[in-house]
Amino acid sequence: MLPTPWSDIDTVLLDMDGTLLDLHFDEHFWMQHLPQRYADLHGISFAMAWLEIKPLFENNAGTLNWYCLDFWSTELKLSIRELKQEIAHLIALRPDAETFLAAIKQAGKRVIMITNAHRDSLSLKMERIELSPYFERLISSHDYGFPKENQQFWDALQADTHFDPARSLFIDDTLPVLRSAHTFGVAHLLAVSQPNSQKGPKDTEEFAALVDYRELIRGL
Repeated sequence: MLPTPWSDIDTVLLDMDGTLLDLHFDEHFWMQHLPQRYADLHGISFAMAWLEIKPLFENNAGTLNWYCLDFWSTELKLSIRELKQEIAHLIALRPDAETFLAAIKQAGKRVIMITNAHRDSLSLKMERIELSPYFERLISSHDYGFPKENQQFWDALQADTHFDPARSLFIDDTLPVLRSAHTFGVAHLLAVSQPNSQKGPKDTEEFAALVDYRELIRGL
């Protein structure tokens, strides 16, 4: 349930992966599919491939490189976009996400997607699930050169869209990103409690948890 009246919100900022789309696709890709393809390329075991890849993941987590398909394609000498297309059938909406998008658009809210996903990943997903008509803008953090974890992203977003943080709702499944938004002054924040349908709920810590999009739109 939204912890504030909808009348206090003009702009809805929405993450993509794990918020509107099931995170199962991404986690399966990075934790299973990519290491297996890397193992196939080098003629090594999955376990050995993971040992080689894991430190690269850890060293780049939370940076723009972490989300950049060009970076990983170069680093691992694999076409990440082509590998993603191999399992694109796993791309799926979270329950009632589209119902929520239709409701907030109908209610006259500004609706803006802000994702750390690379433009290639964003376009692949929008080819599979056409959500763009619900949004005023689809913004990748790569457009600004900073991930959402960085305050400079929020500075750039405000300069670009002129959104009012005090009258904005932001929904994301990544706690460091939500903390960054809080630091910037975004007043209304929700954390997705179960971004991956194949896993159980997670602790959203200091943030109110979004469990069901249908509950969220009851007060519209």
